[in-house]
Amino acid sequence: MNLLRMQLPPLNALVVFEAAGRFASFTKAAQELNMTQAAVSYAMKQLEAAVGTALFRREHQRVKLTEEGRRYHQDVTLALEHIRRSTETVRRSQGGTHVTLSCSTAFASWWMLPRLSLFRQDNPGIDLRLQTTDKDIDLGAEGVSLAIRRGDGRYPGYDSVMMVDEAIIPICSPAYLERAGTLATLADLLKQRLIHLDEPFRPRPSWTDYLRAMGIAKAPDEAGLHLNDYALVVGAALEGQGIALGWRHQTDHLVARGLLTHPVDRPWVTGLSFHIVWPHGVNLAPEAEIVRDWLAGNPPIPAPAWPTSLAAR
Repeated sequence: MNLLRMQLPPLNALVVFEAAGRFASFTKAAQELNMTQAAVSYAMKQLEAAVGTALFRREHQRVKLTEEGRRYHQDVTLALEHIRRSTETVRRSQGGTHVTLSCSTAFASWWMLPRLSLFRQDNPGIDLRLQTTDKDIDLGAEGVSLAIRRGDGRYPGYDSVMMVDEAIIPICSPAYLERAGTLATLADLLKQRLIHLDEPFRPRPSWTDYLRAMGIAKAPDEAGLHLNDYALVVGAALEGQGIALGWRHQTDHLVARGLLTHPVDRPWVTGLSFHIVWPHGVNLAPEAEIVRDWLAGNPPIPAPAWPTSLAAR
């Protein structure tokens, strides 16, 4: 083993080399690996000294693999990928049948929890664990099986399956609408108390975005209620605190049960979608595949999921 250690280059440098060669950039590799550009450059000099040849051509504000470097990068990438896959296999073998789903608190509260009894009924042998987070985490580093992401389906480093198109429509409680009276036009929304979502990490459409999509250029009053979590936004709407933007896949069941209503019937289909994602190239465990396919099927909420008596609050 000591002989093998002496023959191998610094192993950390190989990880840095894979990223630097993939990006053809020390700066981008540094950003991905949470290192400084100088540290990446030093690691590459160490590796080149260990293998006895130049692996990069340093050009003005860019680097490029040499022919020898290109061949070496292919071999290093294959070796690291083999180690990663083997590690995933070992982790899965120690992890039992549980599957971890990373999602927002709002998705967990308003989409998943109302369907959880149905999931357990359909998949009694799978231990599904929800991990709520306010940012998009690195699934591989955190040992998380699946996640819900908003976007166009292109997520670097991940594979994805579309779950539902993004559609947004104003929502409020019936009690609030009774106090406000009928809203004859979309412009009447500007006269109402609006509930704003101020997401700190994930970009989300605002009231300004919605109104512009509906053809209204005037910005809404910012003096309404501001909350930093969509689960709180929906809760505030249920409590009659104002009018919020409703993501239909999370709030339609609340409208169907009379807990919320649409003050104006003007949905906005943004062109983006919500997807189920997992690390690129990972062979998902059979249990994770079942969870992925179950989520993608958008199963209905079993009735009753929410007591209709809440509508009178």
